[in-house]
Amino acid sequence: MKLLSIGIPSYNSEGFMRKCIESLLPGGEEVEIIIVNDGSKDGTAAIADEYAAKYPTIVKAVHQENGGHGEAVNAGLRNATGLYYKVVDSDDWVNEEAYLKILNKLAELVKSGDMVDMLISNYVYEKEGRKRKKVMQYRTAFPTDTVFTWDDVKFLHVGQYILMHSVIYRTQMLKDCGLELPKHTFYVDNIYVYHPLPYVRKMYYMDVNFYRYYIGREGQSVQEEIMIGRIDQQIRVNKILIDDCDVWKLKNKKLRNYMLSYLEIMMTVSSILAIRSKTEENLAKKKELWQYLKAKDVRSYKKIRRSVMGNTMNLPGKGGRKISVAAYKIAQMVVGFN
Repeated sequence: MKLLSIGIPSYNSEGFMRKCIESLLPGGEEVEIIIVNDGSKDGTAAIADEYAAKYPTIVKAVHQENGGHGEAVNAGLRNATGLYYKVVDSDDWVNEEAYLKILNKLAELVKSGDMVDMLISNYVYEKEGRKRKKVMQYRTAFPTDTVFTWDDVKFLHVGQYILMHSVIYRTQMLKDCGLELPKHTFYVDNIYVYHPLPYVRKMYYMDVNFYRYYIGREGQSVQEEIMIGRIDQQIRVNKILIDDCDVWKLKNKKLRNYMLSYLEIMMTVSSILAIRSKTEENLAKKKELWQYLKAKDVRSYKKIRRSVMGNTMNLPGKGGRKISVAAYKIAQMVVGFN
């Protein structure tokens, strides 16, 4: 059995996927690299097959009809045989030194019988044209280099969210928790890092800059103007998170608070996209989203609505919306997100 399965969702990725794959090959026989060709129309399929032929004991090529990013992640997980599972998008890559350290630690944990459900590491924003790279690290939030539980988690600051880039999950836990991402939907990585959390018991944090998250490719889904154009999908994912878990039934207060905080930032992003669009139609969708949260979970609604960001996103009139946008821009600069 492999130690780590790595799923690479790939759609029309011929121009950049080789860098991603090459960065993962140093893992050798400890890993399986699952390239999921999601109905690409370029040379992605041929490149996937090329690597599978060249490294038959390491690389798998999976070909499917286009189902979107979520279905490609699902396909990777379905084909995973490793004890742990990691998603690396085809336009991103990993740092070799950090990668080998993580593999060594996972092997050590497995050998000791102290397997964790989630391993967390740092990621780096590789933003096009920016010399100074923003590192998202968690050393103030989690104990370092030790197995810990939710009881040991410290305070997570704004921006210190656990994202797909920073997590490696235990494969069987992902399958047992029933993770299934929706097809033909963007921004499902939020579901990927939210849904499994109540099933996570033991964790490990390594303070290494492992994942390199590339920002700047034309047409990338996280560009603001594209996100505004896909606001319906953002809101759909937001509602899925609202429906996903009754956080008030969670016994661990720190886990509950973190999941509420994640829901808060999702509500903030959906709201600011609606405000930035400057259309009455999208402002109506924003209002409906808040009403949806209120109808589904009034306790969470009150807590999030009364928070600083909740209040800021719901200031009345054009003047209020200008303040909302200004606050969001400041958060972008401070935190460094896109």
